[in-house]
Order: sequence, then C-alpha cells, then structure tokens
Amino acid sequence: MSKVVVVMYVSLDGVVEKPAWTGPFWNDEHAKYQHGQLLASRALLMGRVTYEEMASSWPTRDGSDPFTARMNSIPKYVATTTLDKAQWNAVLIEDDVAAAVAKLKSEPGGDLLVYGSVTLVDHLIAHDLVDELKLFVHPVVVGTGRRLFSDGAVGRTWTLAGTAAFSSGAVVLDYRPAQPDRRA
Repeated sequence: MSKVVVVMYVSLDGVVEKPAWTGPFWNDEHAKYQHGQLLASRALLMGRVTYEEMASSWPTRDGSDPFTARMNSIPKYVATTTLDKAQWNAVLIEDDVAAAVAKLKSEPGGDLLVYGSVTLVDHLIAHDLVDELKLFVHPVVVGTGRRLFSDGAVGRTWTLAGTAAFSSGAVVLDYRPAQPDRRA
C-alpha cells in the first residue's frame, strides 16, 4: 500500500502560489530533504497547473544529476478536466480523481508525492486520501497570492509527527491525519 505525501511550500502568511520566494532559502539541507522525498516516491500526483509549469521546464534541464534525472523519469499522474494529452511521462486522471488515487494507493511501491497543486490537495484531503502533509514553511511574508487552503475546504485535525529545521530559517512541519479523524 502506498501513501499520499504532500510537500507544500508555504510562506509565513500562508501563501503557496508561485513559490519563487523560496529561492533565497534554498541550500544544501533543503536540497537533501527534497531529494529524499522524491527518491522515496514511485510517482508524482499533480494538478494541471503544477503539471504544466513543471513540464515546461524540467525536461529541458541537464539530467546528469540524480534529482533531475528522477524528476524527469518518475511516472506522473495529472488530475485535469481540460488537458487532452500528456507528455513528460504523465498519465491523465480525467474522471473520478478520488477513486483513481485510492486505486493508486492500493498498489505496492513507494509514496505518491504531491508538489503544489492546491486544488488537488484540497480534493484529496476532503476524500481522506492524504497520509502525510509536510508544510515547508519559509520565513517570509509574501503579502498576496493563493493561500494553502481555499475557503470552504473540508476541516480536518492533524497530528504533528515531526519537524525538520534548516539553517536558512525554513522548517518542515510534518503532519498526519488525527486518528480518529476529528473534523475541525
């Protein structure tokens, strides 16, 4: 059985959109953490927007480093109602996303990793499909942009399973769904 693991970059004010603001906090510790997440995963789950942004840049990068090589070779599943075809080692999930992800979770192998994809994350949480929520909090106030959870998101209670602190001031807050789930 696989786990759905969400790794989300978040500012202090909850912004997750266009995370170029994370650049000043990237260092070797950050890279090692992210490499570990990707290398432990068997596939990426993405929403259409994240997929299109990543597919426009990753395939053109030099694949001589293990992270880029893995990013380009790992299978990708894209939740979409608007794309007609996929490239970059991707398969479209066009119908019942929750059922498709539940089926993927039932298969053996490593984690199903989600980067970004806020709408998809909201949907997966609403269907109790997220096993780990790793919030990569950066010490910056962005001021404007899409927030982590949309208005109307299904309430959930989470349990802190661990933390990781980096010399840049960024921290990862590693959460699991509370058992039994207590709706907020």
